Amino acid sequence: MAQSEKELTYKAFMNREYEFRHSPFEKEFEFYDCVKSGDIEGVKRLMTPLGGSGAGVLSEDAVRNLKYHFVITIAMMTRFCVEGGMEMETAYTLSDLYIMKADKCTSEEKIHELHREVVLDYTSRMKKISRGSLYSKPIIMAMDYIYDNLHAVISEEDIAEYAAVSKSYLSRIFHKEVGVTVTTYIAVKRIEAAQNMLKYSDYRPLDIGNYLGFSSHSHFISTFKKYTGMTPGEFRKKYYRSNWNTNMSK
Repeated sequence: MAQSEKELTYKAFMNREYEFRHSPFEKEFEFYDCVKSGDIEGVKRLMTPLGGSGAGVLSEDAVRNLKYHFVITIAMMTRFCVEGGMEMETAYTLSDLYIMKADKCTSEEKIHELHREVVLDYTSRMKKISRGSLYSKPIIMAMDYIYDNLHAVISEEDIAEYAAVSKSYLSRIFHKEVGVTVTTYIAVKRIEAAQNMLKYSDYRPLDIGNYLGFSSHSHFISTFKKYTGMTPGEFRKKYYRSNWNTNMSK
């Protein structure tokens, strides 16, 4: 028997001896379904303390243990919310931001506070989505394709093929449901990605523009300024991660 199997067997034995049980799957998935459907009251009823009874121990360090459970919770909520209609980019960017916040926490109390905040944030966002008309399947597929290919050349023909519709049909319903053209949506999403990279990475603006598929650095600068009112350099100076906590609190 492999060492990992021996450890697993021993851990299961000890759990039985001390009547320790992981949280029932039914209750856990009911909680995530409530997040997905935007059911705030259901979430409040089912939400249990992070890393509480039945959650398992992932680290002997109490704060690190809670951080690990926090990341697991974020990952689960993100997947459920994407399935429920939240834009993939929104869901994963939100996940990144909260994980970065958790990484800065130095006490169990702060992580518990952040856990409550993120659960209600995802749930509230899903409540707004459920109240509005959800995007049709071709549009959701188109958005996913765009998100996955922001760094590459994206054509409407490729998007339409991925969504299994004609280019003309995609163009028509995309503008009807989203409110902008496919081309504008791609540009906006690239600029949003560039903003995150300028805030939280050390890549040069030139490299970010190249990575996101802009034809030239001047094209990147002009497009960035069109949607943000600032050049990439000005944006980085104002929002780079050294100023993150100050800007997030405003």
